[in-house]
Amino acid sequence: MYDHFDALIFDMDGTLVDSGQLHEVAWTETLNRFAIPIDRPYMRSLAGVPTKGTLELLIEKFNCEVSATTIEMNEFKEAFVREHMHKYVKPTALLDIVKKYHGKKPMAVGTGAYTAEAETILRLCGLDQYIDAVVGADQVGNPKPAPDTFLRCAELLNANPARCVVFEDAQMGLLAARNAGMEAIDVLAVLQIENDYFL
Repeated sequence: MYDHFDALIFDMDGTLVDSGQLHEVAWTETLNRFAIPIDRPYMRSLAGVPTKGTLELLIEKFNCEVSATTIEMNEFKEAFVREHMHKYVKPTALLDIVKKYHGKKPMAVGTGAYTAEAETILRLCGLDQYIDAVVGADQVGNPKPAPDTFLRCAELLNANPARCVVFEDAQMGLLAARNAGMEAIDVLAVLQIENDYFL
């Protein structure tokens, strides 16, 4: 089905990796710890936004008086994720597509997570052996919905962006792919892969 593309690019959380519960639990712990309200539909709408950006939006939305910096809150959440990720993460059904094109087409992961965390999660899921490049939020100036993440993936894969296909579960990511001039596949609509995150 994807033979006519030169390269395949995957979002990670909720797309290539079933990690919705990991991040829901990590966010719940973090927001409770720093007395920030939990608005489940709003959290779901922010899927794909890097942690610090999400925190800034939440603090503004709820006009919170916070006792820590977003850097400290981010470190708390990242530490929780590192400690608990092994209990939650596993590949989604996209693993079949990854295996089919392994060795035939270059593949990258473009994620709102930080690169080191993404590489660890991919390794835990046994996916690292198939992926040629990982671009995390720390590698780009502007996160999704800006096109930077996916354009960097194309650059690392030596592929023309117009010849790349992006698999995404989040509206911000789908917009980022289109902004990069790439074909965007909504994995829920097309492949019935649902991100179990603040449903």
